[in-house]
Formats: sequence, structure tokens, C-alpha cells
Amino acid sequence: MPEIAQNIKQIEDQLQQKARLIAVTKTKPIEALEETYQAGFRCFGENKVQEMTAKYEVLPKDIEWHMIGHLQSNKVKYMAPYVSMIHSVDNFKLLKEINKEAAKNKRVIDCLLQIFIAEEETKFGLSDEEAKEILESEALVSLTNIRIVGLMGMASNSDDEEKVRLEFRHLKTLFDSFKTYEKANVEMRELSMGMSGDFLLAVEEGSTLVRVGSAIFGAR
Repeated sequence: MPEIAQNIKQIEDQLQQKARLIAVTKTKPIEALEETYQAGFRCFGENKVQEMTAKYEVLPKDIEWHMIGHLQSNKVKYMAPYVSMIHSVDNFKLLKEINKEAAKNKRVIDCLLQIFIAEEETKFGLSDEEAKEILESEALVSLTNIRIVGLMGMASNSDDEEKVRLEFRHLKTLFDSFKTYEKANVEMRELSMGMSGDFLLAVEEGSTLVRVGSAIFGAR
């Protein structure tokens, strides 16, 4: 399936180095990931810890694994030895758990705070105020094995481009406002927004990481 390599190249050309591409490999068979790897691509996103860990164990170790799905505290320990970035931190308790497991593995794990920007009730995430509370909390300083490197958000699943654009714009404004937080373990540099249907809009609005699955691998 040479189209995987072609699709990646096409998307990266569209991104024009303004944002990094994460290939969303959830539910995809190992063969598809191997092919993506053979095409020279190394940045994979999964939304279930169990599936990601199973793939990690059989694939080359220079792959950068991004956890992009809703995360339960009791699953953190399975991916703490290898995960590159966790996009979906939506509460302080989870941050503490990531810190604890990262410390056991003598690692510092990069995390993004997931912000709720869509109108759909099914999506997870912090309110702007809750994210601010985390960044301002004195307890955050003690979490020396995590680093908050930015924000993540999922726009409404809508054909209304203006609505989606405004949600992305809101997140970018919030991201910029958080750049004033100066802590040893806070460094606002990544804005993860945009998926197969809206990544070009997201990049126009300032995304630095786009999470693309079906535009690479075809619809499920």
C-alpha cells in the first residue's frame, strides 16, 4: 500500500512545516504501522494504553508514541516506561499519577492539558478556569517528573467551518495567555489541535501538532 507514504507526504506538504504530523494508528494493524515506519515516519498516536503498549512491544524502539485518548489513572503505569507525550491530561490527580510512574522509570514525561472547547458533551477536558488553577497551584512545582508543554483540544464535529475556527482560535488565545506561567516544569510550546477533517483550519489558527488518522490510512 504505497498510498500510506503518499498520503503522509501530501499532508506534510500541506502543513508546510508549520505543524508536526502525528499519525493516528488506533485500530490499525501492525502491518500498517510497519509500512508507515518503512516510509520513514516515526510519530504515532494511540487512544488506548493497552493497544499502544502491545504495538510498542513489537515495533522498533525509535518510534515516538503519543497518547491522545482519554486516560485513566490506573493505566498510566503500563506506558510510563516509553510514552513520548500524553495529550489528554484532564485533571490534577492524573498529573500526579503520571509524575509518580515517571519517577519510577527515572523519566520526565511531557504532558498537554486537554481543554474542553467543543459543544458536544461527550468530549473530555478541563475548563479554561480549571487549567488555570492547575498551572497556578503550588502543588504543581513538586511534580518534577512531568513537564506541561502545552494544550490539546478537539473542536466540534461540525461542517460549520466558522464555528470550528472560533473554537481553535479560543484555544490558541488561551495557550498564548498561559505562556506567562514561569515554572520549572511548565513550558508552553505545543498546541495539539486538528484532525483529518479540520487540520488545515487548525494550522491556520496556530496548531503545532495535528492528529491525523483517516486521511493517512483511509476511513475505518
